[in-house]
Amino acid sequence: MNDNESRPVTIITGRVFREKGGESEGVHIMLMAPDDDTAVRRALESLAKEGYAEAELDQIGEMEGPPDEEPHASAYQGAIEGEVSIITFNEPF
Repeated sequence: MNDNESRPVTIITGRVFREKGGESEGVHIMLMAPDDDTAVRRALESLAKEGYAEAELDQIGEMEGPPDEEPHASAYQGAIEGEVSIITFNEPF
């Protein structure tokens, strides 16, 4: 078993903004990290690289296994492979 397989995939949920004060999008971020602080730091760095100006992160937790449906199944696989997977979606009003 390699080091990545011994740790669960972390999921972070919240909202992101392309422009400060602009419209928000919901976000689910999946990644692997040794602890919550590292996970949040890596998530924020990845969001900045993707052009997001602001983020409001609400919850962090561990996945209990791979999800069945896309796009989360692919994002989970990306996280297992060492990527920071970002899924955005329109938030309900």
